[in-house]
Amino acid sequence: MKAQLSAGVKFMLLATFTFTLMKVCVKLIPHIPAIEIILFRSVISLVISVFYLYQQQVSVWGNNKPILLLRGVTGAIALITYFSLLQQIPLATASTLQYLAPIFTAILGIFLVKEKVRSWQWLFFAISFAGVVVVQGFDPRISTLHLLMGVGASLFMGLAYNFIRMLKTSEHPLVIIFYFPLVMLPVAGLWSVMVWVQPVGWDWLVLLAVGLCTQIAQFFMTKSYQSAELSKVSILNYIGIVYALGFGWLLFDETFNLMTYVGMGLVLAGVIGNVVFKK
Repeated sequence: MKAQLSAGVKFMLLATFTFTLMKVCVKLIPHIPAIEIILFRSVISLVISVFYLYQQQVSVWGNNKPILLLRGVTGAIALITYFSLLQQIPLATASTLQYLAPIFTAILGIFLVKEKVRSWQWLFFAISFAGVVVVQGFDPRISTLHLLMGVGASLFMGLAYNFIRMLKTSEHPLVIIFYFPLVMLPVAGLWSVMVWVQPVGWDWLVLLAVGLCTQIAQFFMTKSYQSAELSKVSILNYIGIVYALGFGWLLFDETFNLMTYVGMGLVLAGVIGNVVFKK
């Protein structure tokens, strides 16, 4: 009998790949401050969201404004922290730290959206988490501050994803996305004035790609969290480690030892196990 992936799983797979392309773009312009990249990203996201919401005659302000604002604030904190981290350490290592987010998402989901996590799911979470630890290993390029930044970014991502789940029946996906740049633009604008670096040449194209990739990925991610349980689809973020390792090696000459591949196998085992048994 042919197995069929659910809509939520398909949306998350697309979101994960497109988010990896966005990370590659961020690393391609290390001379541009992270907050400035976020500013361009936010402007592009805002324009696209407003345009399509206007076309569909949907109010940009939404219905549940307090939760929408909380989603925007937690997402903004996570993004500022993670973009700063991404420019300082290897792509695959930054990705492994980000993959703590699904664990925080599922755990916080128990309290915030009252979703149940079955006892056997914790085993698969543990397998994936162990894989993240193995991939990261004892990389001398990663300081304690980098580790704290990665954990902090993942924690706020977990909060943001739970707020998205709370909005599953009340908001259009683009309204949820719209509130992120709405919150982020004033902060990024003021901050960028103090650290501005003028983009030149290909920088402009890469900055545009950051915004477009993010918008596409955010849309599919939002649809995923609105279509399926958090504990089922959030773990699929781990598949991005495969993309990160590949792009890191091809574009940035980032190399890792055998244990990296052992860790990758553990991550994928946890991902596949959780999706198959959950279904």
